[in-house]
Amino acid sequence: MKKLNSLPVWILMLLLTVGLLAFGTLRSQGPLTQQGRIDAVSQQLACPTCNGESIYVSRAPAAEAIRNEIAREVASGQNSDNQIVAVIETRFPGSVLLPRTSGVESLIWILPVVALVGGLCGLWLIFRRWKNTALLNASEEDFAIVESALRKMNDVTDDEYL
Repeated sequence: MKKLNSLPVWILMLLLTVGLLAFGTLRSQGPLTQQGRIDAVSQQLACPTCNGESIYVSRAPAAEAIRNEIAREVASGQNSDNQIVAVIETRFPGSVLLPRTSGVESLIWILPVVALVGGLCGLWLIFRRWKNTALLNASEEDFAIVESALRKMNDVTDDEYL
């Protein structure tokens, strides 16, 4: 149990946790199926007739037509996802690219929680050390004062019972 109380072990665990979180949020998800590519491309484009919806979510006729065009482009297998988005933008001028999201954005949500937990752990360590050092710094004079006060208290209580 003593080994977990050392600072280097805690720093190592913190670095390992941060590294694993960064790896999990930044790694690519590997090759996609055709339906996965269609979904990925349609999530990048905004519906030209709906306000604030992606083509992936919208069920408007214009969104259905764009999704069908994306499916044809993916089925042909000749274009990358970025080229398909460029083709859709030229054929359907009302569609606009939605802001891209990445795993880095999840760090924006995770870092405040990590900072709060780290701060609470830091306060706990500080208060624990403060309590332990207060006991260790008592001098002989302090012990003598406490002992004389206890004797006086015992003398007073003994006199009351007589």
